[in-house]
Amino acid sequence: MRPFKYSNATDVATATQQLAANPNARFLAGGTNLLDLMKEDVERPDELIDITRLNLTQIKSLSGGGLSIGGLGKNTDAANHPLVRQNYPLLTQAILAGASGQIRNMATNGGNLLQRTRCPYFYETSMPCNKREPGSGCGAREGINRMHAIFGWSDSCVAVYPSDMSVALAALDAIVRVRNAGGQERTIPFEDFHRLPGSTPEKDTNLEHGELIVAIELPKNNFAEKSYYLKVRDRASYAFALVSVAAALEMDGTRIKQSRIALGGVAHKPWRALKAEKMLVGKEATEANFVAAAAAEMADARPLEHNAFKVELGRRSIVRALQMALDGGKS
Repeated sequence: MRPFKYSNATDVATATQQLAANPNARFLAGGTNLLDLMKEDVERPDELIDITRLNLTQIKSLSGGGLSIGGLGKNTDAANHPLVRQNYPLLTQAILAGASGQIRNMATNGGNLLQRTRCPYFYETSMPCNKREPGSGCGAREGINRMHAIFGWSDSCVAVYPSDMSVALAALDAIVRVRNAGGQERTIPFEDFHRLPGSTPEKDTNLEHGELIVAIELPKNNFAEKSYYLKVRDRASYAFALVSVAAALEMDGTRIKQSRIALGGVAHKPWRALKAEKMLVGKEATEANFVAAAAAEMADARPLEHNAFKVELGRRSIVRALQMALDGGKS
């Protein structure tokens, strides 16, 4: 690990101003991803600004309905909060599907959104990686790419985004509230928060340097009774998704009034299955309709040499997640 300056921030204004003043500075919260990257010499900040003392941990109801989740609250606290469990069980399921209990006790909600890919070519500094070193090439493009993207990739990068929590947040139409060094706040719809790689894979999000995630806001919805998070992985725990699906349904009798479907493990960002969602609106909640919607969504997949299995796995996972959501996660 390389030498770095360390300081504690006592308020949001000081923290954002310190970060904005140094393009090579990083915020330090849970540190569950950043410190690993520093030890591997992938990330090389020369200054860490500790923000763990900032008062951004509250979970509270919003005036018009919905919920605000503090950016510096711990993943464990968010997953187990009564308002989250009651009104957004999909988020609870997704958080608990990720990492381990020890890591969830350290990891923050805002930090979860900002974690970087676990692509082995990104971590291996002897290999080319446009995300780590722009212009060097993508080792995974023609390498071992079993775990990599089937949607939205470019010749510059085929890595996938690892967060489970973010897949649920994408399906729940979350909003990310951020504050900059000048004290101004802005909100970013979750669909616009993460980026596809294009020609700039080194940019994971549309967050500006100097901005801090102060809260994640969830709008009020009617999905609590019929939602489910399905994670398919190589082993039962502490593994990243091959494919994951966050599925939620709002019913009008036997017909689907609204649906939300987001996929993980398939793209550089949480992938909203918009084609499948649109196909299901107004339809009967039958296996045949679930199968048709899943097939329509996966028709645009572009598998790489070693991950064509993800296409069929994605189809089956969407159908299974929808069936589980319809049954309230009980089957």
